[in-house]
Amino acid sequence: MVSRKPELLAPVGNVESFYAAINGGADAVYMGLQEFNARGRASNFTKPLLQLVVQKAHEKRIKVYVTLNILIKNREIDQLIDVLAFLDSLKVDGIIIQDWGAYYIAHKFFPALILHASTQMGNHNSAGVNYGASKGIIRTVLARELTMPELELITRHSKADLEVFVHGALCYSFSGMCLFSSYAGGQGANRGICKQSCRRIYQEGDQQHSLFSLKDNQQIENLQRLMELGIRSLKIEGRMKSADYVFQVCKAYRMVLDNPHKTDEAVKMLEMDMGREKTSWFLGGHITDGITEDASIGIVIGQIAEVDRVSISFQSSVELSQGYRLRIRKKNDDEQLYVKVENFTQVGNSYQIPTDLCRQISKGDEILLVRVKTQTFSSRLGNINTLQELKKQPVKKPEIKKSLKIEDSQPQKPMLLVRIGSPEWMNKLRFEDYDAVILSYKRSDWDQFDVQTAIHQQNKQKIRIELPKFISENQLDYYRILTAKLFAAGFTHFFISHLSQKTLLPSGAKFSCNENVYVLNDASARMLQDEKACGFMYPFENDLDNLLSMTNKQGIVPIYFYPELFYSRMPVRVSTENKLFADENNKRFRITVKDGITIVTPVIPVALLHYRIQLEKNGFNRFLIDYTGELMTANIVKRILKKYISAESVQPSTSFNFKLGLS
Repeated sequence: MVSRKPELLAPVGNVESFYAAINGGADAVYMGLQEFNARGRASNFTKPLLQLVVQKAHEKRIKVYVTLNILIKNREIDQLIDVLAFLDSLKVDGIIIQDWGAYYIAHKFFPALILHASTQMGNHNSAGVNYGASKGIIRTVLARELTMPELELITRHSKADLEVFVHGALCYSFSGMCLFSSYAGGQGANRGICKQSCRRIYQEGDQQHSLFSLKDNQQIENLQRLMELGIRSLKIEGRMKSADYVFQVCKAYRMVLDNPHKTDEAVKMLEMDMGREKTSWFLGGHITDGITEDASIGIVIGQIAEVDRVSISFQSSVELSQGYRLRIRKKNDDEQLYVKVENFTQVGNSYQIPTDLCRQISKGDEILLVRVKTQTFSSRLGNINTLQELKKQPVKKPEIKKSLKIEDSQPQKPMLLVRIGSPEWMNKLRFEDYDAVILSYKRSDWDQFDVQTAIHQQNKQKIRIELPKFISENQLDYYRILTAKLFAAGFTHFFISHLSQKTLLPSGAKFSCNENVYVLNDASARMLQDEKACGFMYPFENDLDNLLSMTNKQGIVPIYFYPELFYSRMPVRVSTENKLFADENNKRFRITVKDGITIVTPVIPVALLHYRIQLEKNGFNRFLIDYTGELMTANIVKRILKKYISAESVQPSTSFNFKLGLS
């Protein structure tokens, strides 16, 4: 098999990293503006600076991709249009998107823009890739959780270029499906300001440890197979990392791409990337060793031997140089202390380094090397005052915004929907209390599902069948066959968890979109209407201000639910029988496993029932009560329904970020 050499794609968080990527051998770079990107805490680029980058990169035949890979709130539509107009005039080589609303506006009003589907879009099978391709998305960044056999199948069936992450940090949850950061304080991972909840220490039983912290991804040993499969782009993670990291990692991967016989040398080089322990994870088949107890980055090089008033002394297993950076890991607490290697004295492998932190450092504290300084990279690109004025197409923003409105031919019928996660709940419900019942079952429940039972036959017009958020490539046919069987039996309405899942349904089937097909703005709502969706849910990760700002109010508002904070393919070890753990504020969470997916939910529900009347006054009249995370009790259904009717609060409960706001 003749393999085409893939593009090496490097992260650029600042100007120094841009030069480091070029010097390291990258073929393309990706970066974010100061708006709308999933690394909101990186330095990122102003518009004039990005113009200089594109100019400089194109001179060197380096491609530039710009990240717009977050969810867009409705009040940000004006700003989004301005950014898209700017990128359109700048002639960037591609924009990386997550939000279907951003897609809708870009595709319809800026058709020259080249669109890539971010890994945040949750594409993990060829159905997702090919649906995107049918919409004009030329490249899909696949989910990190794929096995090599799955990737092989996807490459056979896909009709668009594929991009794979090969190095850098891993998130515990599927990208685009993590709500933990948002739940912990309104800073959403889907909004670019993740609080790294998976890196934190949790109390589980009588132990405190990192339940969810993953090692770093490293696929350099698998590059040859990725090339044989025709993967178009190899992506390095790290827009918040140093220029030294970008250079070191690019250089190692470039070395192997150009000369596979140098893999061992490149692996040795990557030991100095200052990251965490490494894993090839699902792609390399090393799943069981994926969790690390040490969430910190850096290489342990020794321990403090002596501390005086002005300096620290130690022996190092690594040769240190001027400008290197150390982190002191204290024995008794988690405080992070950083020391710069400068003005030091060296005798053999013994070092004495002056620092003003001596009072906080103790003998025996561990020393980690967290940054090396191999060379200096420029922080200057040129003079922004010499930039030529971009030729911009006229943008009629009011007309664009007007086109996003869904015209109501008649007032929509009020609805109350309920969702259950097990057949055991069926006998707890009175179907006459609800306008629709969503069945969110696991595969073994569908295997035993009897379409002829009285309760199913009598209520099939109200029953909705929900597809899961993750469907592996080898499960696509299972769900095609299942939906065809159910459709033939009279169950004609489905809820999908990914827009591409509409292609798994039989001809003539109706579909609505659940909360995983994010609708935080009028553009995404309009997109779903154009795709012939019968309805949609607003995301669990939403706030009242954003909801009220929307013109399109036809969606279903989740009003009682247990949000899936982590949704992961990665198993996690817990010793407690009830699979509970707690954070530093003693908030408790539950771990469940469904069809091989580890799901983390809070112990107490999100209850917004007391907002019902306010929402109805503002034009929302479709609501969801979701029991999929609920422990079944004798009176829970009657109690929650009564609270819904009277619009009363439920205790104990939380409002998530509905009132406090989603940043």
